[in-house]
Formats: sequence, structure tokens, C-alpha cells
Amino acid sequence: MSLTSDSLKNIIQERLNADLVQVEDMSGGCGQAFAVIIVSKLFQGKNKLARHRLVNNELKNEIASIHAFTQKGFTPEEWQQQGGKI
Repeated sequence: MSLTSDSLKNIIQERLNADLVQVEDMSGGCGQAFAVIIVSKLFQGKNKLARHRLVNNELKNEIASIHAFTQKGFTPEEWQQQGGKI
């Protein structure tokens, strides 16, 4: 499976009920390394490790098909506190 920034963004939005998803292809367009920011209410009450596990579980097939995946997860409130807009 070949992922693009757009396809990965759509998958994350759907599976994690995300309010905001930013995906950056760090591989120069070949779809093998992605950095993502995810803002979702599903992260409420979860620490960083639990958030990563949730994302990794929901994206296990996609992550298995790429070389590198980095993620940052925020609740909507945390994102707004950092000056982000949804």
C-alpha cells in the first residue's frame, strides 16, 4: 500500500475522530516517512504513552507499510492553549 499525506490524513480523521490532522511527508514525496499532529477528543484523560498506543493501534497496517512515523497528539483544549486553531 502506498500512502500519501492526503490519504493518511483522511484515515486518521476517520479512525480517531480527529478535529485536526496535519501530515507532513518527510520522505520527499515517496510516502515512506511521515510526521503527524493529531487533535482529538479521544486523547482526553490519556497520557502521552496511551495516546501513542491508541494511534499506533488504529494505524497498525499503515505504519507497518512505511519506514518512519512520528506523532504528536493533543486534546482540542491543549491545542488551543498552545495557540493552535481548529
